[in-house]
Amino acid sequence: MIDLNTSNPRLQILLSLILTLVVGLLWYKTKMWLVPAVFVVTPLVLIALLRFPFYIVITFIIFSYFRIHEAFPVLIPLHIPLAFSLASFFVLGWHIFLSNKIKIYWSTELTLVCLFLGWATFGIMFAYNKAAAFSTFSGVLSKVWVMTIAICWLVRTIHHFRIATYLYVVAGVMVGLKAISNKLQGIGLVEGTRVTISRDIGSLIGDPNDLSLVLMFPMSFTLSNLLQPKIGKFHRALLAVAYVILFWAIIATQSRGGLMGIMAVTGFFAFKRIKNKIYILAGGAMLLPILLVMAGVSDRSSGGAAEGGVDESAMGRIYAWMAAWGMAVNNPFTGVGINNFYLNYYFFSPHWDGKNHAVHSTWFQVLAETGFVGLGLLITLITLLFRRLWRTEVESRVLPINERNTIVTCNDGIFAGLIAFCVAGTFLTQGFTWPLYILLSMTVALAKILSERLADEDLTKVVKDAAN
Repeated sequence: MIDLNTSNPRLQILLSLILTLVVGLLWYKTKMWLVPAVFVVTPLVLIALLRFPFYIVITFIIFSYFRIHEAFPVLIPLHIPLAFSLASFFVLGWHIFLSNKIKIYWSTELTLVCLFLGWATFGIMFAYNKAAAFSTFSGVLSKVWVMTIAICWLVRTIHHFRIATYLYVVAGVMVGLKAISNKLQGIGLVEGTRVTISRDIGSLIGDPNDLSLVLMFPMSFTLSNLLQPKIGKFHRALLAVAYVILFWAIIATQSRGGLMGIMAVTGFFAFKRIKNKIYILAGGAMLLPILLVMAGVSDRSSGGAAEGGVDESAMGRIYAWMAAWGMAVNNPFTGVGINNFYLNYYFFSPHWDGKNHAVHSTWFQVLAETGFVGLGLLITLITLLFRRLWRTEVESRVLPINERNTIVTCNDGIFAGLIAFCVAGTFLTQGFTWPLYILLSMTVALAKILSERLADEDLTKVVKDAAN
C-alpha cells in the first residue's frame, strides 16, 4: 500500500490531477453539481470513519439495541443500523488488515459464544420449519454473532467504556421519556394500561415485556455511575433524574419480569454496600409489594386482581414452558430450531386454546429451539461471564484509586445488567437478541483492557497475591 505521507511529491501531484480530471469529466457528462460534492465529501467521511472506529460501533449498538429509529419513526428511512453495521465492518477490516491499529485477540468466552451460536446455526438443518429458522439466522443471529466479536475488538480503552456507559444511559432516557409520553397520552397501550412504543410497526419495543428489559440495561449503568464515590453534585443529580425516568418507564410497562429486574439490580448494589444482609432481605420483602402497587399490576386485564387463583397470564407461561420441555425431550440434541417454538406450539402444548403462544422465557426458548446441548452451552457461557466479572473486580484492586473506581463502575454496571438479564429473562424471550451479547462483549473487552493495564505496570504477581 502506498503511503502518501512519504511518497514522492510528484506522485501526489499526479494523483491529484488524475482525480481532478475524473471529477471534471463526470461533471461534464452528467451536468450534476452533486458529483463533485460527493467526491469532496466522501474522503472526509472515510477519514472520520477511520479515525473514530469506536463511535461507529457504539452508534450501531445503541440503534440496534434501543431501537431509537423505531421509537422515533422519522429516522427509519435513514436505515441507520444497516449503515453503521456496514461502516463497522469496513473500519474493522481496515484497521486489522491494513493499518494494524486494532490487534485481534481471543478468549474462552468468545469460544463459548461461538459454540453456542454455532450449535443454534447447526440446528437449522434439523428445524421443523427451515425457512423460518434461516430467516432468523440471516436477519438477526448472523449480525449478532459478527458484531459481538467486532465490539470486543473495537472497544479498546477504559475511556471508551466510560463514554459507552453514559451513552447507554442517554439512549435509555430517550426511550424511557418516549414510553412515559405514550403512557400519559394513552398511545399504543396493551390491555388498556401497559405502555409500548411503536407497536403499530412491529417494533421490538412494541411489547411491554421486551421494553422493560431494554430499559433494564441503562438502569444498571445509571445506578453504577450514580453510586460512584467521587462525582460532582450536578453530575449525580442528572444521574438521579435518569434513574427516576427509567424507573417510571419500567413501572409503566406493568411487566412482572421488569419488576423482578428492578429488584435484582437494586439488590446487587445493596448487597455490595450493606454489610448486614438481613436488612437487604427485609428491604426486598418490603419493596416488592410496593412495586406491584406502583405498577398497578392488579389493574392488568391479564394477570391482574380480577383473575382468581393462578391467573391466565401465569398459566399461559406454564403451558408454554411445558410445551418447550416437550420439544426438547422430543429433540434433545438440536431442539426444533431457532424461531420454531411458536410454529410448533400446537404439537407440544398440553393446553390448546385455538392459537399459538410465545415461550416467555429465555431459558425455555433456548431449551426448546437448541435442545439440552444448547441450554448447557448457554448456562456455561453465563457462568463464565460471572466468573470473569468477579475476577476483573478482584484484579482491579491493585490499580490506583481513580483507575480502579472507573473499572469497578463499568464492571458493576455489566454485572448488574447480567443479573437483570438472568432474572427478567426467566419471563422474557431474549435468547437470540442483543442484550446478552452486548454484555458479553463489554465483559471481554473490559477484561482485556485491564489485563493490558496490569501488564504495563508489571502487576501480575500482585494480582495473584490479591486473588489468593
